[in-house]
Amino acid sequence: MTAGERGFVFRSRWHIGVAVGAAAGIAAALVLATAGSARPVAVDFAQFAALQTGSPPWTNGVAELQDNLAPVHLDALGQEALAFHIHQHLDVYVNGRHITVPAGIGIGATFITEVHTHRPDGIIHVESPANRRYTLGQLFGEWDVRLTGNCLGRYCGRLASWVDGKLQGGNPAQLVLRPHQEIVIAAGEPPTHIPSGYAFPVGY
Repeated sequence: MTAGERGFVFRSRWHIGVAVGAAAGIAAALVLATAGSARPVAVDFAQFAALQTGSPPWTNGVAELQDNLAPVHLDALGQEALAFHIHQHLDVYVNGRHITVPAGIGIGATFITEVHTHRPDGIIHVESPANRRYTLGQLFGEWDVRLTGNCLGRYCGRLASWVDGKLQGGNPAQLVLRPHQEIVIAAGEPPTHIPSGYAFPVGY
């Protein structure tokens, strides 16, 4: 092999190596860019055998939680999983009256789901073994409270939602849960003041 031929082989291998490295870099970038980007779950409240149809306050839905796992596409975990760990705050109003978001939504006697509440403070805990897109409808499905484009529980017709003080359109059940959102759902007459933020505890 001549010196020129050896130089050609070297250059060819170098170009192949660069191309392979670039392809690997692009693949890695795509993985990072699409992490957690699977289509969010659309909860069909017609699938639920029993929904709370009375006036609030509403219980945490734990009596039907096991049956509701399949419709909301959540899992019965043996313990909290913190690979993906974010929080939101939820305020619910019916005709201007603040409704308590109860403790224990998504927490059964022997298991816990990826989306749950610990205290009656409105804080939603998303604690999952995988980075997925979780929605507000999944929490309401566990809660056994209907949430659609125009209904909150038994209250249908006038329904509005806000995120960080900004009025939203569409079905609030399809809202993707993201870190430190202040979410407001109001049926009927909205409150005079719409919260635009929440002081999360340190570490949340």
